[in-house]
Formats: sequence, C-alpha cells, structure tokens
Amino acid sequence: MGPLMLDCQQQELLKEEKEMLEHPLTGGVILFARNYYDKAQLKALIADIRRAAKRPILIAVDHEGGRVQRFRDGFTRLPAMGAIQSLASEIKEAQVLARACGMIMAYELKSMDIDFSFAPVLDVNGVSQVIGDRGFAAEPEKVVTLASALIDGMRAGNMPSTGKHFPGHGSVAPDSHVALPVDDRTMEQIEHVDLVVFRRLIEQHLLDAVMPAHVIYSCLDANPAGFSPFWLQTQLRQRLGFDGVIFSDDLSMHGASVAGDYLSRAEMALEAGCDMILACNHTPGATQILDGLSQSRPANTRLPRLSGRPIPSHASKEYAQACVLLKSYEGQI
Repeated sequence: MGPLMLDCQQQELLKEEKEMLEHPLTGGVILFARNYYDKAQLKALIADIRRAAKRPILIAVDHEGGRVQRFRDGFTRLPAMGAIQSLASEIKEAQVLARACGMIMAYELKSMDIDFSFAPVLDVNGVSQVIGDRGFAAEPEKVVTLASALIDGMRAGNMPSTGKHFPGHGSVAPDSHVALPVDDRTMEQIEHVDLVVFRRLIEQHLLDAVMPAHVIYSCLDANPAGFSPFWLQTQLRQRLGFDGVIFSDDLSMHGASVAGDYLSRAEMALEAGCDMILACNHTPGATQILDGLSQSRPANTRLPRLSGRPIPSHASKEYAQACVLLKSYEGQI
C-alpha cells in the first residue's frame, strides 16, 4: 500500500485522477463535501476509485460532526464534539451520547464503503481558532472520557480511530491551514495537559492511528510535529509505545510550507516517521510527489490494518438505537 493519500476534485473521477490512483505510490483517497451529491453518486464514486486503483486502497473523510461533517443530506447530523457536554445533564449521559455518535459515524460511512473518518479530535480545547468546539473539553480527563466513548461506538461499527492533532493543537490561537502556529510551552506543560490524553488512550489500545499537528513546539524542536523525529519517533513511538499508523496532516496547509516544496514536504514527513502523507487540494503538488518520490520503499505493514473491516452483523440494531437516542436531542444540535 503506497504512502500517499490524494483527493478528488469532483463528484466523478477525472481521467488524470484515474491515472494517479493507478500509481504505485498512491495508497489512499480523502473525500470532501465537493465529492458528494447523494448516496447513490457517492457509492458509484467510491466503486470507481477502488476500480481505478486496481489494488486495496484506503478511503477516508473528515466526518467529525458539527462544522466538520463533509456529507450532510442523507446522513445523520452529528453534533460538534464540544457540544456533547452541554447537551447532556451529566457525564454518564454525555458518554452514552458520544458512543452513539461514534456508532452512527461508523455505520453510515462504512455502509458507503468508506474505511474511516479522521476522528476523534483529541486537542484539549484552549485558545485554538481552528479547533474550538471540535475538541471535547478544556480538561484532559473529560477529553479522555468522552473520546473513549466515541471510539467505543466507532469500534462497535468496526471503524478504526485516528487521534489528532498530536501532541496537541489546542493551546495556540493561529489556524495551521493558513498560518504556522508556534507553541512556546515547556515539555512539562505539554505533558500535564495535551499528552495526558494521548498517553491514556494509547495505554488503553484505543488508537489505531495518530495525526500530528502542523505546529512548532519551539522549546523542543524547530520543526512542526509532523516533520519531527523527536515527536514522531522519540515521543510517540518510543516513549508512548504507539505502534499504529501515523498520518501526516495535509501537506497543502500553510503550516507545512516550512518544509519546502511538495516533494520536500513528503520526503521530510516520511523520514520523520509518517506512514502515509496527505496531499489535498493541490493537484500539481500531489503530482510532484508521485513523480519525484522514490518507489523503492519497504512494504508498510501498518496501513493494511485499517482496510477491509466489514460492518459487524450486530451493528444494524445498535445503529438504529443510536439514531433514536440522537433524535431525542433534535432541536438542540
């Protein structure tokens, strides 16, 4: 399975996209709202993607809930994860609601032959403009509690989880899509807030994948976390013992520009420890990676773990129950 995840421009595959999917370095596709008209069209697009790739390929989407839910008409409207506490009267109810959201997310996407949603957001909600209500809470323990419940629901639908954005994007205000955030906290400060969440979920074997932040933690490394062997290898792999997949965040984001052109970004992210890199919304950049990246790479044994996970037979009943539960909050979401 190749190390590059691409996007598609329209609701049907373009000729050049079919050629890019056939390239041996392509291992995945991320879908966006622009790729969706209705469920029949989406199923046809996904079938076309898998056919064009001519081998197993990962298909993903950002479908967190709230403002980051790519498919809406025909799909259950999920609340922002940061709204769950306010919808529930106490933490136990919030856990039940979070689990229902995870089950609905997994079941509806899996029914379309989508492998996973890049979720959950594990950032401890502080001052970040781009995280905001995408994060569960401002307290690490509550993030752990609610994220664990969401993941439990996702797993009931046989969907892998991706924790983002390691080691934590919530304490810097700028949006890494359009800026290069710098977090000047000490390791001790990061340890006691952000890393609590990742450590606990990794210890409980609840994370199948992790996505690092395009944030520079200036007291510790000059590179953003997604290009940093210190963060991805020393901290995530060795210190926290994480053995799942590491996805880069989108290399088209401004926060990645510090690494140079697209080929340089790809090489630096892979060298730092990413298993799969995302290059979206910039076809020339993705083409530069396909044309320039070495094809003589060892086979990645982690990526195939995320594909080919069928919906369990019991999931339809749990999904129906989850929908009834979420509907009881209708009008508040």
